Amino acid sequence: SGTKVAKTDLTVMILGSNGTGKEVVARHIHYESDRKNGPFIAVNCAALVESLLESELFGHEKGSFTDANATRVGKFELASGGTLFLDEVGDMSPGGQAKLLRVLEQREVVRVGGSVPIPVDVRVIAATNQPLEQLIAERRFREDLFFRLNVVSLSLPDLAQRGNDVLLLANHFLQHFCYEIGRK
Repeated sequence: SGTKVAKTDLTVMILGSNGTGKEVVARHIHYESDRKNGPFIAVNCAALVESLLESELFGHEKGSFTDANATRVGKFELASGGTLFLDEVGDMSPGGQAKLLRVLEQREVVRVGGSVPIPVDVRVIAATNQPLEQLIAERRFREDLFFRLNVVSLSLPDLAQRGNDVLLLANHFLQHFCYEIGRK
């Protein structure tokens, strides 16, 4: 379960269709972990075109490309001491997969346009609605990255099969939105 794995620092892969609560589970793991006082940073990998992926995840130095008017800290650095949630990781480009694998193996990032390795202390939780084994067979997802991300695997059934969970999720979002607008 998510609570048991939260007490470890293992990398987690959450599998499930859209709308099954993958990010809710990832946040639960984070807030039940020893990293709960650190940041929880979520990145939607499907929304990142490859040209922006490196800058978004690893940061960039001022002047490293045309619009780089200032140094930018990437999501890995922002999540240091906490959890980085990589949502829809199955949609990541092959080049992005290779770069992500390198960071996971070395536990350090190099900003775009930089040369200094920056150590990062991050717990990674990944999620996807894609059939990764099929993508691996079709050579569209790296098997070595899959094994690096899939240390612990949690599969979420569709909400139609989880009646009680729908009520829990509804309550969670009600509390969240009430908090955001300042109401009890």
